[in-house]
Formats: sequence, structure tokens, C-alpha cells
Amino acid sequence: MQPKTKQSQMDAGRAFSLLKKYRIPSSEFIIAKKAEAAAKAAEKLGFPVALKVVSEKILHKSDIGCVKTGISSAGQAAKAFDEIMKNAKTKAKVRPEGILIQKMESGTEIIIGLKKDPQFGPVVLLGLGGIFVEVMKDVSLRIAPLEKTGCLEMIEELKGSAILKGARGKKPVNIDSIVNILMAVSSIGMKNKNIAEMDLNPVIVNESSAKVVDARIIVEK
Repeated sequence: MQPKTKQSQMDAGRAFSLLKKYRIPSSEFIIAKKAEAAAKAAEKLGFPVALKVVSEKILHKSDIGCVKTGISSAGQAAKAFDEIMKNAKTKAKVRPEGILIQKMESGTEIIIGLKKDPQFGPVVLLGLGGIFVEVMKDVSLRIAPLEKTGCLEMIEELKGSAILKGARGKKPVNIDSIVNILMAVSSIGMKNKNIAEMDLNPVIVNESSAKVVDARIIVEK
């Protein structure tokens, strides 16, 4: 019996750098190491912003109060920084590398994922965010590598695909931007054999673009 492969989570800085390498757009961010720097970063990015802990050792940031959203002033940003640092140290027993300050985006939430299957290799996932994926399990799967046709088929397979096309008077989202991210994630899975799992959740898509807001990447050592 083969020993289990050790896995670890990429910190946020490395994860977003990997996305940038594959030209996957993400919401603008700055990493700060002090509360004063976090306040200045928030002002520079423009409100509202979100703050998230940067640590390879914390897998579920929201569960222990290491994510703060809807921050609308420099004072709130500084306070949120201190609260996240305190929660990381007391609840996770971790001293974070810093705190990521990120511009919040508006649009429809989708989820794009990647998982290395022992039999089929990299498998790409697409789903609508929120209640659609949590309750309705509204997702589509494809084995990598992906071409544009396969990506469009994944979008069509979603039960809530009408939302992306502009249901109830809403403007249709930029479908090409979703396709581009799906194909890039497929390439990441094919070219980086050490990546066991990738969770881009949420990806905010609107009529002009799709941007990754949070990225969780698990690598094998």
C-alpha cells in the first residue's frame, strides 16, 4: 500500500500569482502586514473592500472569523485587520503572513474548480454560486483538456444558465470571459501535476468581465 501524499494549501499571494501567470483575471488586491498599511491599502483600492487572512495553514478562513467583507472606511479596515490577526492567533494558533485587502466586485457569483481524479486526471467544474451549488448541486463537469466547445456545453448544462444569459431583464454576462477562465484552469491542471485541487469561489461575472475573488489551491508535496 502506497503512503498518502502530503498536501498543503498555497497562501493567497502565491495562488493569485499562479492565476496571473495563466492570465486569469482577479479582483485587485494588496497584502498588508500592519493595520495602518491595511487602512491605506483600502483607501487606495476604493471601498467597499474585503479583508482575508494570508496563511497556508488556515483552510477555512470564514469559519474562524478570518474574513471580513463590506468594509467601507479606513477605520473599519484597520479594526478588521486587528480582529483577523487576533482570530488567527487565538483560534487557529497561527501567526499569519499578512492580511489581503481586496476590492469587492459586483455581478453574478459562479464557481470554477479543478480536482485531480486518480483515474481520469484533472477534472474541471463549473457551477452557479450561492444556493444553486449549495442546495441544488447545479454543476457541470468535464475532463481536461478543454476546448471552447466543451466550455460552452458546460455553461448550457447548468440548470440556472438562463441567469447568465440575462433572465428577468438583467443584462447577459460576458460568456467569453467564463470560457477563458475554464480553459485556463484546464491548462493549469494539465501542466501542474502537483495541484490536487483548485477552488475559485466566488468568481464574479458581469456584462463586461469575470474576476476571481477568492482562490483556494491545494498542492501535493
